[in-house]
Amino acid sequence: MLEKKREGERSFAEGTPHYYGHRERLRERFREAGADALSDYELLELLLFRVLPRRDIKPLAKSLLEKFGSFAEVIAAPEVRLAEVKGLGDACITDLKIIQAAASRLLRGAVKKRPVLSSWSTVLDYCRTAQAFADREQFRVLFLDKRNQLIADELQQIGTVDHTPVYPREVVKRALELSATAIILVHNHPSGDPTPSRADIQMTQQIIAVATPLGISVHDHIIVGKEGHASLRGLKLI
Repeated sequence: MLEKKREGERSFAEGTPHYYGHRERLRERFREAGADALSDYELLELLLFRVLPRRDIKPLAKSLLEKFGSFAEVIAAPEVRLAEVKGLGDACITDLKIIQAAASRLLRGAVKKRPVLSSWSTVLDYCRTAQAFADREQFRVLFLDKRNQLIADELQQIGTVDHTPVYPREVVKRALELSATAIILVHNHPSGDPTPSRADIQMTQQIIAVATPLGISVHDHIIVGKEGHASLRGLKLI
């Protein structure tokens, strides 16, 4: 009986797909050493295992990275572009978007808990997570109270690949509605290069000109992209 049982166990092991052992090794490495011990495609594999338990995920993870460039760019890619990847169904795309939403909400929660100006690195992380990898320009405004704590975070406009319409009076009007005493402007450059354009500088100056007489400070205008971020205040452009 015992010998027959062992033969049955050996038969089951021999029939197990080769990638099952790979998955367990990845999970163990993640548990013991953390995410930094995994490459981008391995971390993608861990995410996709849940939705595609009966497939070898490594080729799909590598295809995603080849198409989009990095783990962050895969997670942030528009759904229509993710759907172009062979083998990536609706369930997988939904899971990737859930991860993106969770990351954004986690960082936004961290920003809300303390004065923005004293946690600037967290603000930058949140801005990059929220829109650095978007394929169209987005204009966002962070509205702050007199203690520089976040009152509201609002996506004001979504434009094209290289332009977003911004209306200074509407921005300031919304600040007054929220009783905000300061704002931080944020937008992205889908090209990846966060260098401010002349139009970016002029638009910021126009908002400052409308906001200042009404007692509303423009702390900064942050531009984010795949290659990093730029601060107009840091660059002494405002």
